[in-house]
Formats: sequence, structure tokens, C-alpha cells
Amino acid sequence: MNEELTEERHHLETARAELARMRERTLALDVQGGDAVSSERLAENLWRRARSLEDDPTTALFFGRVDLDTEERWYVGRRHVTDDAGDPLVIDWRAPVSSTFYRASHADPMGVRLRRRFGYDHGQITAIEDEHLLDPAEPEAHSQILATEIERPRVGPMRDIVATIQPEQDALVRVDAATTVCIQGAPGTGKTAVGLHRAAWLLYAYRERLSRSGVLVIGPNDAFLEHIGAVLPTLGEVEVRHTSIEALTASVPVRAVDEPDVARLKGDARMAEVLHRAVWSHLVPPAEAMVVPRGSRRWRVPAYDIAPLADGLAGREIRYESARQLLPQRLAHAVLVKMEALGEYPDDRVQDAVARSAPVKAYAASLWPKVDARSLLHRLLSDPQVLAAAADGVLTGDEQRMLVWDKPSRTPGTAKWSLADTWLLDELGDLLERTPGLGHVVLDEAQDLSPMQLRAVGRRCSTGAATVLGDIAQGTTPWATASWVESLRHLGKPDGVVEELRRGFRVPASVIEFAARLLPEAAPGLAAPESVRDNPGRLDLVPVAGAELVGALVERVEEVRTREGSVGVIVPDARVGEVSTALTAAGIDHGTLGAGHGDVEHQVDVVPATVAKGLEFDHVLVLEPAEIAAAEPDERTGLRRLYVVLTRAVSDLTVVHAQPLPPALSA
Repeated sequence: MNEELTEERHHLETARAELARMRERTLALDVQGGDAVSSERLAENLWRRARSLEDDPTTALFFGRVDLDTEERWYVGRRHVTDDAGDPLVIDWRAPVSSTFYRASHADPMGVRLRRRFGYDHGQITAIEDEHLLDPAEPEAHSQILATEIERPRVGPMRDIVATIQPEQDALVRVDAATTVCIQGAPGTGKTAVGLHRAAWLLYAYRERLSRSGVLVIGPNDAFLEHIGAVLPTLGEVEVRHTSIEALTASVPVRAVDEPDVARLKGDARMAEVLHRAVWSHLVPPAEAMVVPRGSRRWRVPAYDIAPLADGLAGREIRYESARQLLPQRLAHAVLVKMEALGEYPDDRVQDAVARSAPVKAYAASLWPKVDARSLLHRLLSDPQVLAAAADGVLTGDEQRMLVWDKPSRTPGTAKWSLADTWLLDELGDLLERTPGLGHVVLDEAQDLSPMQLRAVGRRCSTGAATVLGDIAQGTTPWATASWVESLRHLGKPDGVVEELRRGFRVPASVIEFAARLLPEAAPGLAAPESVRDNPGRLDLVPVAGAELVGALVERVEEVRTREGSVGVIVPDARVGEVSTALTAAGIDHGTLGAGHGDVEHQVDVVPATVAKGLEFDHVLVLEPAEIAAAEPDERTGLRRLYVVLTRAVSDLTVVHAQPLPPALSA
């Protein structure tokens, strides 16, 4: 085995050298194109190519090997590497042949004679582990190298799973580009990592199409995006864009906060019908004839001839503004019909001239006035009569009164818009002009999105498919979904496939079993996740006196940070400043996540409870669970928030509290 280890290390050195050569050759290429635009495009493509060929000597360039019964041998890694002759030294994990590394088993070897996993330490091979899949005497066993990789401490609250993808995860990563897939996944099942790997795989498998139309990852907050942005390049992909759900619809500054009931109503799918009515109510039926002077003649088109033209445009599946732009041409055509009836022979140039004439433009504007999204929403939220005209029969009188501002601003420019208002403005924008679609959207933490937010995401993938990720038990908004079927309908993907991941590889058993005590009340009917790790992890409950609360937390942080790996200190939002000050006073270097802060350089991070979703740390300390739960607007949401917070740990969880734990946890 030592001899084989030496050979594998030599292969690694050779592969790294060839990867460096490939990058140098790419950087040396001449970027002279046929013109300036072509040269710029070529330079951009070469830059992306060079970035994808960057090597991180501290990570595994390849992590597995498959020997097939056809005597072929493939090394599976983060990117494709070839030698001077073009023969592959490393196969990209996204290549079809690589799926055998993830999915082959003794029951279904898929032509694999031997599967080899490599153990690494700081980029150097330190161990080899073999499975002989055609040997009936060899039992199916858990991989110790795989378990070590899953549990390996890291700095930064996000890790990639490219070396540890399980068969059920690999199957979801490689679903075809035309299929929308929704993945319900308990904490630690790797649903977020599956979504990121899927984005990278799609761009590999459908590069020509998706590199033009784009792949977008939408996450819950900026702290989350900070960390997935570091993961994607390690998967060999630099073309995936990412944004937060708030930034997706941000068209105005958010300077107000709605009451939960108001925000829930603004996120209700019925608001789409209200806004649709409000936009199209601007149409004015023609009451007078249109008269168009041209030369020595005046052409008259009666109102009863114009009405069908306007009605025809309004009845088509077309956006309001697009139809408004078409109307002058329709009116001009009606004039040309009159001309031809009297023996004239006008051509397209005459029609264009008539359409651009002042009388036609003015008449078209009187029937189809221009609408501005902000001005219209400002009127709806300021004037009860305007809202009633659009919402009659859709919203109740009480709901309409909830929506109208108590103290309306004078102009849209001075309005204090809320986050929920941005969803409505996005809907209005699409009613006026079609939102450009992308090739694929990966939507994480989808359980927290309102119907109107889902509609906004759906518009971005109306011409493509989506990967929807979430956990109903982790829904922490007043409008959190109770049904993925309903969410997919709002997304515009009713035919989407719902899959479930229940086997947890990240969260140890002691931690997930403790957190799962909340599920009967937080998410009745949802099955508890199952940890499949051999290491049960560690759970410490530390009750203290109220006056000693923060001091006891700091002492525990001092102790935990002596262990290798990242440390997440998750606290009630209101205590972030207090805890940060206490850590600083104790000389503990740390970062703070949330409110625009994202930091992967510190071992210790202070994390507001509302920012913890989607993140993971080797060691987690939670301060005052009862306070975290009580900060939410209702008991169910509070327990779900707490469930999220308690399931961020990869190795151990420490709970420091002065108040009694919620009854479900104390049971």
C-alpha cells in the first residue's frame, strides 16, 4: 500500500504541474479578434478559462479513482486536467463517467471494479481507501475517509461536498436542465450544497445554452451569499451569479417596516389580481373619431372601428407597455385601409409616418396612457377609493383598510417603501414590461418566501427551469409555506418534481435529536431527520444565573476555540452588540455576520439568530434559546427559528441559558 501511496502522490504532482501548464498556455494566448467587440469577448472568455484553471494547493485536486472492468482508470476531481498528448489525468466531477464514482455499489457496481478514495491533509495525499465492488466476499462498509472529510474542521460557515456526494444527492445534481426539481431537506442533508453543485453541473452539461441565458443562485441574505460565493469556484465554476431574495426585487430604498399582518397580505397571491386590475383599468374606450390630416386631405376613422383594435391588443397575452407601443401602428393601419379604399397605394413608409404623426400619437395616448409602477402603487396605498376600485371582490374591506397608509406621502419619491412593497413594484414592473428570463434559477430557503416573492422568482425562470431548496420545518416568516406543491404553483412550475433528503451527513446525532424535539409543535407531520454519521457529536447544556449569562458564554468560547475549526456564536439579534463587546474585552478576535457583514477569515463569528439560516460551523454556541424564540411574532415561528439555530453544528453544540428552555426541549 505504501508503494501505491507513493505512485498516487506522483500522479497528483504530475496533475498539478499539467494544470499549471494549461493555465499558462491559456494566459499566453493572443486575444486579437476581428474587431474590438470580438477581442473583448475573447479576452473575457480566456479570463474565465484561466480562473477555472487556478489551483489551490491546500485542497484536493482529485479525491477519487474508479477502475472499470474494461481496464480503464479515471481519477475524479474538481476540474478536467490533461497531459501534453491530450490524455486525461483528472476527470471533472461533472463528467458523465464520474457519476459511477458516486453511485456504484456492491449491489450495482455499474462496471466499476475498484473505487478508491483519497485522504488529504493540506493538499497532500495521506491515506488510501479501496472498495472492490466485484468481490462478493467484501461487505458494504462506511467509508472512514468520507466520514473524516464530512467532519473535517474548516474556517468559514460553508463547505463544499464535491468529495462526499452521496448517491441520492448525485442523482438530484444531474437532473436534466428542463426539469424543475424541489428538494425538501432536513438540516444537514446537504440540500444547499446539492443546489450549488447542480448549478455548476448544469453549466458544464449545457454550457452553450446556459452561458448565454445565465444561471442565478438566490439566497436568503448577504451573509449566506458571501460564503457560497467562495464555494462555487472550488467546483470549477466561475460563471454562476448570485443574489439575495431582497436584492432581487430591490427597485426602491426600503425605509419602512410593515406590521406582520400587512406584510403577509402584501405577499398574498391575490395582490397579483389587484395589481393587474389597477394597471389595465387605465384603458379608455374610444368615444370620438380619430382625424388625421395628411396633405390636403383629412382622414377620419370612427370610434366603432377603433374599439376592436384596442380590445384586440388588450385581449392578447402581451404586456401593457408593449401594447401601448403597438397601438399607433394599429391606428395608422386603419388610416391606410381608408386610403386604399379611395384608390391610393400607400406603403410601409407611409404607415410609419402616420403612426409617428402628432394626431395619431395623441389619440393613442388618450386611449392607452403611460403608467408608472411607483406612481400607481403610491396611489393604491394612499387613496382608499383607488384601491377599492382595483380590489373589489378580491380583498375584504378590512384588508383594504390594512393596506392604505395612515399618513400617505405627497409623492412617490418621498414615500417610505417597505420590503413587501418591492414585491408589489416588481409585479407591476412585469405587468408593464416583461421581465427578462434566465436559463436556470437555484432558489435556496424557499420555504420562507411569500407567494408574491415566488412569483418574482418565477418570472426570472419563465423560459427555463428552477432548483428549489428548503425545509418546511425551518420556515420562519409569517407567510412561510406549508406545501411545496403550492409553492411550485406560485413559482409558475406546477409540474415540478418534489424530492426529499432525510439522511443527514452534517449534523451529528446528539444535536439533531435534541433539535428534533421541537418538530411536533413547529412542523406537525414532518418526519424527523436521520443522522447517518458514526460520530454522535457532543451536546452541552449550560444553565447559569442571569447576571452571569454573557460572561459564561465568553468562557465557553475561550474553551471551544482551542479546538480546530470554525466557531459560530449564535445569539438573539438584540444581543449582538453586547456579545461582540464582551468578546473584544476578552481579547477574542471575531467577525460579525449580518447587516452587510460577511467574514470567512475569523475562526469565531457572532451570528444574529435571524442570519443563521443556511450557514454551518464546526462548533456552535447558542445563547438563550427562549429569548431567540420569543423574539418572533408567534410561537410556531419562534420554535422554527430555534430549530434552525440549533442545527448549525457539524461537531458540537453548546447551549448557554439563564431562562428555562422551551418545554419541548426540556421534555
